[in-house]
Amino acid sequence: MSSPASPDPAYQPDLQDQEPAAPIAVQPAPVEKRVSASQLRMAQRQENAADKFPIVGLGGSAGALQAFEAFFRPLPANPGMAFVVVMHLLPDQPTELPAVLRRFTSMPVLEAADGLKVQPNHVYVLPPDRDMSMLHGRLLLFQPTQPRGKRLPIDFFLQSLAKDARERAICIICSGLGSDGTVGLKMVMENFGMVMVQSPETAEYDAMPRSAIATEFVDYVLPAELLPAKLLEYLRTPVFDRPQREAAESATQPAHALQKIFILIRAQTGHDFSFYKRNTVFRRIERRMNAHQIREFTQYVRYLQENPTEVEALFRELLIGVTKFFRDPEAFASLKRQLPPLLRLKPADSVVRVWAPGCSSGEEAYSLAMLLLECLDGIDPARYLKIQLFATDINPAAIDFARAGLYPPNITADVSPEWLRRFFTRQPDGSYQITKEVRDVVIFAVHNITKDAPFTKLDLLCCRNLLIYLSAELQKNLLPVFHYALNPSALLFLGPSENLTGYQELFIPLDMKWKISRRNDSSPSITRVVNFPFALSQHPTAAPGTAIAMSSASPRKSGPFAALVQKTLLRTYTPPSVVVNAKGEILYVNGRTGRYLEPAPGLSGLNLFEMAREELNYELSAAVHKASSTRQTVVAERVQVKTDNGYQLLRLTVHYLEQPEQLAGLLLVAFEDQPTPRKVRTAKARPADTDRNAVVEALEKELQFTKHRLQTTIEEMESSLEELKSTNEELQSANEELQSTNEEAMTNKEEMQSLNEELMTLNMQYLSKTEEVSQAANDMKNLLDATEIATVFLDNDMVIKRFTPTMRRIMQLQPADVGRPITHFASTLRYEGLERDVRQVLDRLTSVEATIETTADEWFSMRILPYRTLDNYISGAVITFTEVSGLKHLESRLRESTRLAESIIETMQEPLLVLDADLCIQSVSQPLARQFQLDANRLRGQPLAALGTPDWDHAPLYAQLHALIKGSGLAFDDLRLPGPQHNQPVRIFARHLLSAGHDTGHILLGMQPL
Repeated sequence: MSSPASPDPAYQPDLQDQEPAAPIAVQPAPVEKRVSASQLRMAQRQENAADKFPIVGLGGSAGALQAFEAFFRPLPANPGMAFVVVMHLLPDQPTELPAVLRRFTSMPVLEAADGLKVQPNHVYVLPPDRDMSMLHGRLLLFQPTQPRGKRLPIDFFLQSLAKDARERAICIICSGLGSDGTVGLKMVMENFGMVMVQSPETAEYDAMPRSAIATEFVDYVLPAELLPAKLLEYLRTPVFDRPQREAAESATQPAHALQKIFILIRAQTGHDFSFYKRNTVFRRIERRMNAHQIREFTQYVRYLQENPTEVEALFRELLIGVTKFFRDPEAFASLKRQLPPLLRLKPADSVVRVWAPGCSSGEEAYSLAMLLLECLDGIDPARYLKIQLFATDINPAAIDFARAGLYPPNITADVSPEWLRRFFTRQPDGSYQITKEVRDVVIFAVHNITKDAPFTKLDLLCCRNLLIYLSAELQKNLLPVFHYALNPSALLFLGPSENLTGYQELFIPLDMKWKISRRNDSSPSITRVVNFPFALSQHPTAAPGTAIAMSSASPRKSGPFAALVQKTLLRTYTPPSVVVNAKGEILYVNGRTGRYLEPAPGLSGLNLFEMAREELNYELSAAVHKASSTRQTVVAERVQVKTDNGYQLLRLTVHYLEQPEQLAGLLLVAFEDQPTPRKVRTAKARPADTDRNAVVEALEKELQFTKHRLQTTIEEMESSLEELKSTNEELQSANEELQSTNEEAMTNKEEMQSLNEELMTLNMQYLSKTEEVSQAANDMKNLLDATEIATVFLDNDMVIKRFTPTMRRIMQLQPADVGRPITHFASTLRYEGLERDVRQVLDRLTSVEATIETTADEWFSMRILPYRTLDNYISGAVITFTEVSGLKHLESRLRESTRLAESIIETMQEPLLVLDADLCIQSVSQPLARQFQLDANRLRGQPLAALGTPDWDHAPLYAQLHALIKGSGLAFDDLRLPGPQHNQPVRIFARHLLSAGHDTGHILLGMQPL
């Protein structure tokens, strides 16, 4: 990551700061007053310094206007910064927001225009139906591409503000609905800006502030009226001009403060940040120092020691991950074009392995999974491929969040509607849940790329925007590891700001702009350059220049070798002798050989040719060579050697040993003294015949021998050279085989470690799943217990799988009875068709319901349903028993009350009848039936109109009864009507029938003749 440009150190915004001077315009000067180059540079510096002022982005939605009023009123006229207000506005109506804000501040308030340059001490407002961005200090307006309701104008602006203003960017989130601004504030934090949020308790709508606070990347959470004071205090103590080197340049930044901070973080979290880029680390630390108004590094180290929560906060800030779905869509589009050829090369039923280190909250990992699933749709269905995507990070909280796969509604700005429908499930609260299809292919795990073993045999490695935070030394270690982890022709996907510096030969570029490369299979062996950053690199290796001594049998006084030599010597005459190999290395010494051999000066070994006396060199070398090449005994007579007593003649014999087998190929060199004439012993020159011809003959003989030896030596050297070439080739081949074997061994070891890592990852995944299943089982148990409904689960063979404790009221079941057929148990039910009904449910897949009495005078409503799995597979039946004893007893009492009422009515001598709410006859007394000359039994269930003749006027009676039913009183007593036979008038009275003080819904109607 390149270091952001720091503002001029002389600039210190304050309440008394005046508006910066306008940029100096340099006009062409006359010849006699030409402007110098230094003056031009000075003017340019002044112009650049004038542009380095803070820019505040205020975002809000519903209820934000009150927050803006509380924010702008306390601000001075010249705060030394610019303000850009981004608010959710209606797209089809002009905005009055600039006019409203002018009432709260004395600063100029302008509606943003395309290309407008931002000036300090000004307020700019986003116009309706536009998205706004910033580039080089100018506002740019865009036509929105997202539909209404899915636009995120605050995120859109804050992301560009963070990239353009970097450490001068300040983000403030106020009241509003939704989660707009959450992604943008992360980008501001990543670029060393500052984030402030209105406290949710004071916000009219707290959804946006709470979503911002949930990111844990917020510097200050305050009520809107306190934000201006904290903002000005923050700007009075800037930290942008602090030195960014480890060496101590002032008392505020001692040389070892950074190492102490690293140690504190490592002691609490277990992670080492010493290999992270120092510029990035310093910026993060300085941000935290500025948030706590700490000026000196030593004070901040002390503050970390006393506040472990601050260590966690600094750790989270160092791990800040600004990610989103399909970040850089063009990059993912380019990757999508590269994936099909790779997938077609995979064998059928194989696994596509992908690794995404530094996955943060999981958006990028899920993006890769969705992209791979999309690409697999275009491949032959017969070639089934399984996806296994490993997503790792060192932040456990981020891994837990990613594993849940639940994201806020604002992802609609990054994910297309088609992919939202296919890969996401909309939740009731508006959030989106990754579907099980995608979550099953992604395995999340805590993994430290700088010290843990890498995942191997990968088809795709996606490491985007992680290397930019690491030092060059660590990057050089990781790039060969990436090469090692990939399969042949596999793909490496890096971020747009990352490169392969120093290892371009390991990868073949496919897309230079979006950093997509293919593994170069013809590159040099990776083991020559890999420095694995995990446990394997901790074992010391031998230095490359270490000399390896050849093992040879050293002379010993006793041992098997000495015994064999002594046995060989005893077979023959044993003068002083030595046993040597073809190279002249002495392996055994017999007798006194000091007259013929002496230690050579310097660091020499026991070599015959180096230890031989000068006079023996020629003869000894010739004899040993001839004996070794001819495999015969060679004897040299009258060889002269100089001793302390003069010259001595000796016989030099070289035996080629063939027996025993252990000594085959060695040479036995024997030194045997010969009688030496006196004149030879005392002569100063070589003894020779005084005859000139004899001397010449001897010299010619020696010359011939020398020529012959020279020719032989040349031929042997040529032969040896060929042999050496052949041997060298064989050694190279053997070396390559050993290297290959070593690589295979290392690969096997790494694979075992990677397999172990994968198993640990799977184990963690399974543990997480087990916890989820256990939690679901606990919830289900408590739910079933809370309902107090007797339930038993059966399989297709009517074998008990599970039951609730309430079931013991019906059957005497124990936990050990699970796995036994339900037909083996007696029940308290007075019902013989239970087995038949279960069989019917399993065969017809229909439900069965019945109300059954027990022997304990209890009643249960039984219901039998098929047991369906999530994939609609019938796996047995479920029987539930709901107690309805109270209802049955109530029904019995009601029936008894009804019978009692009917018997009373029947015994009464007055004409009476009982009506229901629909004015249908329920019961009739005999006197009434005789009066109307009707059959009492036939009147039951008939409407009231069945009484009397058809021309009998029922209207007044119906009116009174309907009023009584609707609640107009409880009775009427004196309704006079003509008689049903038009002979004698009758008086009609009616009453509500009550039971235990409650209305039964029935009416008692009586008639009395007048």
